Amino acid sequence: MNRSTVLFLVARPTTFAGVTQLLSSSGFEVITRPLERGASQQASFLRPDLIVIEHLNSYSPGGLELAREIHRTSCSIPLILATVDGSEELAIEALRTGLQDYVNFPCSPAQFLETIRTHLDVNGAAIRRVGDHGGDTGHKNSRGTGHAVVASESMREMQHYLARAARTDCTVLITGETGTGKELTARFIHENSLRRRKPFVCINCAAIPDSLLESELFGHTRGAFTGAHELRPGQLEAADGGTVFLDEIGDMSHFAQAKILRVLETKEICRLGGTHPRRLDLRFIAATHQDLHAMTIQKTFRQDLFFRLDVAHVHLAPLRERKDDIPLLVHSFTRQFSQRPAQESPEFSEDFLQALRSYHWPGNIRELKNVIENLFLADLPEKVSAEYLPQHVRRCLETNSSLAEGERELLLAALFSTKWNKTEAAGKLRWSRMTLYRKLRKHQIANPAVRESKRLQ
Repeated sequence: MNRSTVLFLVARPTTFAGVTQLLSSSGFEVITRPLERGASQQASFLRPDLIVIEHLNSYSPGGLELAREIHRTSCSIPLILATVDGSEELAIEALRTGLQDYVNFPCSPAQFLETIRTHLDVNGAAIRRVGDHGGDTGHKNSRGTGHAVVASESMREMQHYLARAARTDCTVLITGETGTGKELTARFIHENSLRRRKPFVCINCAAIPDSLLESELFGHTRGAFTGAHELRPGQLEAADGGTVFLDEIGDMSHFAQAKILRVLETKEICRLGGTHPRRLDLRFIAATHQDLHAMTIQKTFRQDLFFRLDVAHVHLAPLRERKDDIPLLVHSFTRQFSQRPAQESPEFSEDFLQALRSYHWPGNIRELKNVIENLFLADLPEKVSAEYLPQHVRRCLETNSSLAEGERELLLAALFSTKWNKTEAAGKLRWSRMTLYRKLRKHQIANPAVRESKRLQ
């Protein structure tokens, strides 16, 4: 079996000494070359499976320039930018350049190893990335950055967990609100597993009535019922060797749950009208926006099925809890929808990005994707401001701004009436002291007497 080759293009080899040693001991072939002119030719000649490029700082952008050059000539090789001087702007620029990931040092060698394994399969070949689709409607064969589009630490940890789950054959349960990307996550697991060359079959559990369930899932023989003029394989049989994604499994009836539980236990099906069971090689991933544990207590979901599904559990946080990812997602969707070349794509003003951070995103990533797609239906200037946001988003932000202003006035009134005694003010507002402090920071309120005292000093 061939070993995966990782090429390090670095200015300071000592920074990566621990990482390169761990990679070598883990079975990788590691090549280190200096970050200098002509390094892109080295990359073309060596043809590694993955390249790590060091970026020193914003005043020495050689790492990014080299990444652009390599991406133009060897776009199929995954590129990772490593820096000790990270920023949101650098992460966005790295994404625009075409890099697959961005790592901020210092980080542990083990964590960096996991990042590299995320972009390589267990046999050492470069993995095919999942597309830039933020909702539950991703396309199977598209290419892009997939779950590499993350900035928040919790989502990076989740990405590493997904990569580990992908290398096993265990059942995965994905939970999260509508629009958080449950199908995209399931596709990510499939595309990074040994089953990636086999089918990925998505079954909408809420859309199949009980009367058609057995025929749809298991198939039927000729003459099994009126109108069954020929043998027809079911969706499970079509997925043989691959992955079955059971979307919205919480909406399944008890009858359907029993049928799915049987398949999970035996990995066998019998076509409707048939007499001989057929064994299938399947991996199951299920998703729901509902609380299945609570449903088992209420007896609306089978407990034995829940335990069968809940082996590896992935919960996708709503977008309002991971707003650090918004700028990267915006630029990812821009690359997807813009008809212009990457270097000519519109920029987004700070007030535009701040408006996106302030919005509560009830439709999560799917709604953000729709907002960005809608932008490109109009002629955009070189720099896009908040006025280009959809009317419903602007209206909601204006309402929230009015509510915040009213809250600020209430807080100031309570503070002045208690002579800035924070404990009494919190009691008057029926808030905890911690809530009061958070509101003070949110509205940038400071005791004027303290501020004047500091000014005189």
